[in-house]
Amino acid sequence: MGTLPFDLEIEDIAALADIINEKDLGEIRLEDEDIGAKIVIKGRPLPPPSQPVYAAPMAAQTPEAVSVKAETKPVEQAPEGETVKAPIVGTYYSAPAPDKPPFVQVGQKVKRGDIIMIIESMKIMNEIPCPVDGTVKKLLVKNGEAVEFDQPVMIIG
Repeated sequence: MGTLPFDLEIEDIAALADIINEKDLGEIRLEDEDIGAKIVIKGRPLPPPSQPVYAAPMAAQTPEAVSVKAETKPVEQAPEGETVKAPIVGTYYSAPAPDKPPFVQVGQKVKRGDIIMIIESMKIMNEIPCPVDGTVKKLLVKNGEAVEFDQPVMIIG
């Protein structure tokens, strides 16, 4: 049997697969440009993000807070649709490379499974698929920004 690229043993690949499943990552890609080798270890499909639940803060329930709130200017209504959240902690990238166009733009129609962003985590570029069919309503983060797990990234309606 030949040797695997990247000095990996079968046990190492199994451990990477376990990490993918434990952290709910879509996949891990390992590439060696010198010998042209590429390994892609896919995890289980990511579940669609859940709808956020918003609760009014306790202070907003007092009469004083209600009168103050009535005097402030109205808050901009968030676009309706599916909130796509970061499935992992990392750096958000809107395009596959700095010299390439972004995966999506506001107003663009997308389909479930289309790649809509990359989140780099631990020097691994994770392509994030679209969870629903729809139109990109709003981008909530900028290219190159750090994102936290479950942080809203965009809205698709």
